[in-house]
Amino acid sequence: MKIAIAQINPIIGDLHGNAQKILDVAQQAIKKGARLLLTPELSLCGYPPRDLLLNPSFVETMSVTLQQLARDLPANLAVLVGTVEPNHQAHTTGGKPLFNSTALLENGKIKQMFHKRLLPTYDVFDEHRYFEAGQQANYFALDNINIGVTICEDLWNDEEFWGKRSYTANPISDLAILGVDLIVNLSASPYSLGKQSFRETMLRHSAVRFQQPVIYANQVGGNDDLIFDGRSFALNRQGEVMCRAKGFASDLITVDFDESQRDLQLSSIAPIYESEDEEIWHALVLGVRDYAQKCRFSKVVLGLSGGIDSALVATIATAALGKENVFGVLMPSPYSSEHSISDALALADNLGIKTQILPIGDLMQSFDHSLVELFAGTEFGLAEENIQSRIRGNLLMAIANKFGYLLLSTGNKSEMAVGYCTLYGDMNGGLAVIADVPKTRVYSLCKWLNSRQSPLIPENILTKAPSAELKPGQVDQDSLPPYEILDDILQRLIHNHQSVGEIVAAGHDPVVVDRVIQMVARAEFKRRQAPPGLKITDRAFGTGWRMPIASNWNAIKSNYRLSCTF
Repeated sequence: MKIAIAQINPIIGDLHGNAQKILDVAQQAIKKGARLLLTPELSLCGYPPRDLLLNPSFVETMSVTLQQLARDLPANLAVLVGTVEPNHQAHTTGGKPLFNSTALLENGKIKQMFHKRLLPTYDVFDEHRYFEAGQQANYFALDNINIGVTICEDLWNDEEFWGKRSYTANPISDLAILGVDLIVNLSASPYSLGKQSFRETMLRHSAVRFQQPVIYANQVGGNDDLIFDGRSFALNRQGEVMCRAKGFASDLITVDFDESQRDLQLSSIAPIYESEDEEIWHALVLGVRDYAQKCRFSKVVLGLSGGIDSALVATIATAALGKENVFGVLMPSPYSSEHSISDALALADNLGIKTQILPIGDLMQSFDHSLVELFAGTEFGLAEENIQSRIRGNLLMAIANKFGYLLLSTGNKSEMAVGYCTLYGDMNGGLAVIADVPKTRVYSLCKWLNSRQSPLIPENILTKAPSAELKPGQVDQDSLPPYEILDDILQRLIHNHQSVGEIVAAGHDPVVVDRVIQMVARAEFKRRQAPPGLKITDRAFGTGWRMPIASNWNAIKSNYRLSCTF
């Protein structure tokens, strides 16, 4: 039996458009000789649909669309489609009103429905808000082959691999007990750095443990802050990769199930990425492209400061949307250095993007004049510095509004973590492209970019000390620890949940650690008002970050002192 994996890029809520994508790949699968076609989790509505699921008419239309899709699909092709199904017992049992389901479509009909059994509620997931968990092992017979059906999280509870169980059931174990020949999984698994290697390692363990070949079909595309990397794959009973789809792109691949050997045969295997920087680059380019296109923007605008962050964002945007669709605005102040302007123009010339210079000196004087009486007797400080950032933010928003452009904000994760950013200034924008990229990774990405082709990022941008240039002679390290130190502390604190004692034991100055924790806690109100930021790590400041704003940061800081050794 030839099995096709449709790695599609759905648009959330576009039921008709997503059905057409499934129909198109079904026609291609038939030409490839496929008997069974797999699509991702909730492929009909796109993942995650979130509160669209609270709209009864949306659910009803999905049901009608599914029935029509069943009628339109080619004969003699069985297709697994991700959808939702009402829980008709909810009113009497008290359960959730819907199931996260997979429909088996064949010969014009909906033959069977299978329900997701394990519903995640961690990180960006909140499936208990909408769905009731399925209670039965899911499988069907096709041409004398028994095929077990799982949906995303159903594969993520092998107690031998994890050393514990997060759920009471292990759907893979249940299917193995039933004696299925093959397990398929429909997924919408968001990207984070290193996740693909982890997926393949985890499923390799399960394939070998249960002697079950596994086919994993994953969604691809950017949906709001989430990026889905695709990279669907299949493993034989020995845990060997038999096929792998492309990363960060739509794809259709096939793999053969040999009935005599009861195993999968070797097929096409897309290569893995050579470096973390290459993987992150493709993720961010896809994230920008899909966010812009799915929100119906054709052009983007951003501020070009001559610094490394805006340089990286401009380069990503150019790769995602084309140089003709990226507009860079230079807004020098009296504190801007000559090299900031020349560096920004050199970058724009390398990328081939249009630019405009809008000096802000006169606007700064107007603000000073308006506030001179109120600010009399005070020293120049953060308020005056932030006015510069807010002038720039207003100019960029005016351009975005006037011409219908998407404004890209350019702040990195290190800045967002400690609040080294200005509300209604550099935080303005519709998408925060590198909000989950630490400063040290920004440098790494730019160096990787320059190593793979003619240098795009001017050398001076890479070598000069980073600075907001909001007052004479200013550099970031006037207010922050060196980024190598800051990023390591943030990684330990935010990602690894280490205590102060553990971070200090790793070699960091306790005074610096104490100060960083204070800055992270106090900046929460800024992060809550930031634009959506593309998620590339397992702990991003987005939908999976749920920290209180109104809190006592001294108390929070004290809690981090547990296990303190100094």
